[in-house]
Amino acid sequence: MAGLPRRIIKETQRLLAEPVAGIKAEPDESNARYVHVVIAGPQDSPFEGGTFKLELFLPEEYPMAAPKVRFMTKIYHPNVDKLGRICLDVLKDKWSPAVQIRTVAIDPGFVKCPQSR
Repeated sequence: MAGLPRRIIKETQRLLAEPVAGIKAEPDESNARYVHVVIAGPQDSPFEGGTFKLELFLPEEYPMAAPKVRFMTKIYHPNVDKLGRICLDVLKDKWSPAVQIRTVAIDPGFVKCPQSR
């Protein structure tokens, strides 16, 4: 993780030290700006029983710019385009530098139906 901003290092350490049930997140070994996330489909949703792989990328401008998040697992969802990119305002124009990697990585709302959010 040498050469990374201190904030990314601290946030990544917290992500690894405080795991969340049903969600696994770990930085890529060759480039810690990439975080691999695996989410179990939430109960009482059409995705229950599924396992979904996501890729989270932290751009050079992070935290002033939102991370890029996309599903690596094919998923049919109104907030996910055909390339797996998540289209949510919190990852676009409503992004705040106060939001941390952990919040983005562990938010199971990505695989909930819009009605259940």
